[in-house]
Amino acid sequence: MVMWIVIAVVVLALIILVAAVLSVLGRLPALERAGRKLDRRQQEALKLQRRAAVLERSAAGVQERAEIMQERLAMIRPGHPLNGKHSL
Repeated sequence: MVMWIVIAVVVLALIILVAAVLSVLGRLPALERAGRKLDRRQQEALKLQRRAAVLERSAAGVQERAEIMQERLAMIRPGHPLNGKHSL
């Protein structure tokens, strides 16, 4: 009698284990798709990061050129001591 109870418990445990394994195996394709999607997003993020770095360097160059132009304009303005005119 005890032997049948032990066998029933073992069989029930095996059935629960198989159900759990099948549930996990059923979710693997969705997990694989999610993993591929994450990989694509990571690649896109790296591309955007590289583009942002290029844009940042370009903006720094424009800022530097603007500062140079402001300095040149200041030297050209009337009344500047270097251009020989007086501010009066």
